[in-house]
This record gives sequence, C-alpha cells and structure tokens, in this order.
Amino acid sequence: MNCITLGGMLAALAMVIHRPIDVFWSSRVYVIDTQKNPKAPSLYKVVQPEDIIKKTGLAHLHTSHCLASGDIMISCLGDKDGNAEGSGFLLLDSEFNIKGRWEKPGHSPIFGYDFWYQPRHKTMISSSFGAPTAFTQGFHLQHVAEGLYGRYLHVYSWPDGELKQTLDLGGTGFMPLEIRFLHDPSKDTGYVRCALTSNIVRFFKTEDGSWSHQVAISVKPLKVQNWILRELPGFITDILISLDDRFLYFANWLHGDIRQYNIEDPRNPVLVGQVWVGGLIQKGSPLAAMTEDGKTWQSDVLEIQGHRLRGGPQMIQLSLDGKRLYVTNSVFSTMDQQFYPELVEKGSHMLQIDIDTEKGGLKINPNFFVDFGAEPDGPCLAHEMRYPGGDCSSDIWI
Repeated sequence: MNCITLGGMLAALAMVIHRPIDVFWSSRVYVIDTQKNPKAPSLYKVVQPEDIIKKTGLAHLHTSHCLASGDIMISCLGDKDGNAEGSGFLLLDSEFNIKGRWEKPGHSPIFGYDFWYQPRHKTMISSSFGAPTAFTQGFHLQHVAEGLYGRYLHVYSWPDGELKQTLDLGGTGFMPLEIRFLHDPSKDTGYVRCALTSNIVRFFKTEDGSWSHQVAISVKPLKVQNWILRELPGFITDILISLDDRFLYFANWLHGDIRQYNIEDPRNPVLVGQVWVGGLIQKGSPLAAMTEDGKTWQSDVLEIQGHRLRGGPQMIQLSLDGKRLYVTNSVFSTMDQQFYPELVEKGSHMLQIDIDTEKGGLKINPNFFVDFGAEPDGPCLAHEMRYPGGDCSSDIWI
C-alpha cells in the first residue's frame, strides 16, 4: 500500500499550539519549512484570508489532507461572517497557491468540519460541527435548539466533488466531528465521534451502493451532584484508529477518561482499556458522580512529575507501532474557559499513555509530562498533534 503524503521540502509541524483567542476567525494558512532545520522550523509562506475569501468565499479553516495529486485540501466551516451555509473545501496546489473550491458548484455541505476519503470506493465523507458564530462564543444549548449545530455526514464522489448523499444522524448524532475510515483501503466502513450526544457512530456502504449508519458505542451520561445539570455527558472530543485497524481510541473530555476498544468485529466494538487522566469528577473537585444506589464517587487522577492534571483528555495521537498514545487537553479557548478555567490560567499539558497491544489496556506513563504552562511567553493551550511524515489520523492509503 502507498501512503498519500505531500513529501519534499515541507512537512507538518508536530503540534499546533494556540493561545486563548478565537483562532478560527483568522482563516490564515501558515506553511512551515521543517526540512532545512527540523529543530528550528521556519516560516515558508502565508496564504492570506482576504485572498482565500476573494477567490472562494471560504473562511474558518480546519482539517487539511495532502492529496495524491500533490494538492492540499482544507475543510472550511463557514463564510467570512461565520455562517455555516458558507462552508466547503479549499484547494491549494503543491506551491500553496489557491486553486478554488474542491466541491462542485451547488454541492457544498450544510455544515463543515472534518473529512476522510477512501479512493478505492471513490468516496469522501465529511462531518458537521456548527456555525462559527455559535461555537466561537463557547457552548450554549440554545444554539443547538436554533439549528446552529450539525448532525449530518455528507457523502461525496471522489475525486470529482459531487454531493451524492446526506446522512442525518438524528438525535443520537449531534455534533459529529472527527471522522475515520478504517486504514485498509479495501474496507468500506469507518467511525465518527458525535461530541454532544457522546456516541461513536459507524458508517458503512450497503449492498445497493448507498451509505448508512448505526450507533456502535454509546457513553452514558453520569448522574452528578453540584453541577449545572443533573447529568454530565462524556463529551467525546477525539477518535482515532490504530494503523492495523484492531483498536479504536477516544477521549471523554468532561468525564475525564480515555477508552480503547477492539474493533476486529467493526459492528461490535469491545471495551478493552480505560484510564482516567482528569475530568470534572476527579477527587478534589466539588462535582461528584452518583451510582444507582445513591452513593457518590470521584475518579482517582495521578500526579505526574509533581503536577496535578488539569482539564480533561482532548486530542489524541498514536505512535505508528500502536504502543504509545499521546493526549492533550485543550478543546477551544472559549470552551476551555467555560469548563476548565484553570487551563487558560495555567496552560495545558501533554501526556503519554502506554498501551498493551496484545490484549488491550492503558496505563499512564509517569515519566512523560510536557507542561505548556511553562512556555517563555506565558501559558499556552496545546491542541492537535502530528507525527512528521504521517500518522494514524492523517495517512490515507490507496
């Protein structure tokens, strides 16, 4: 199998770090040269938002993938005013010049966010977050009622960009975000995490060639005391699949746990590992979870190298051998401020989770802790992680 990567002079930064500002509003592309001096990356080129908006009408950039053609495709969450109906896909050439929109005219998605394509099935599927005018203000339930958050998967023909089908995930699939096909290019199935309803939804091709979906994993809300609501959702914030397609991992940002499922039978995932690395119900918090018989409990969370863990697990990335899972804890600065204000004050961190790749199992590595609160210019919020040269959540196989 051949991996689709851009190759050559430019590669992805290992991590994107942002300060507590509304970064989605910048709509700017920074191209970083990591070949000349990998330990001191330098700025190669900037694609300015006014040029993107003028040529495509797109703004609020999110997921990027390098295509086999050498082009770069980036999903966009709205127009310059933050309206979701302006979402679509930006196409840059191998020199990072703007080519235009990828999708055909009149075939833009209802909402934008993540996307993944499976070339052998001539299909690309994208997910739907919400209107930038809503989520940049933090999370508010009334925005859900007002229809400002998505619950759809958009099925496109690949590579020509025709919208063939829209899957409505209904009440079990609000806010579908990261989307992952199985890495095996012959497979016609994958998973998407639905943050608000805390479900993992499996999507798959049917016998007639159309696509369908079903809930594969459901994280039940916890009954709690001393919170704004009586129940606390898991709020799944990231998902990935190991390169051998054996394990699926995801993080519950509010509950505070990371889970590992065996998906060798894609229809019936089996929980084989779980570890707590923060969350709202950890010991020392005023918030407590309740069991069915009325008893309360809180999770034990270790201190790592003298640091009490802040926030909850958010973005995750897996080593290529599947033995090390890395996790950060910042979602988006406005949401961080809502649920974990200490993150904005003290900065976030990155942890390493050691994995049993035979039987399954997760364990915090006590010797690994990256503190972004100790940055020279003040606390930072760490979000996405990437392996230079490709990783489990960026590589697409042909």
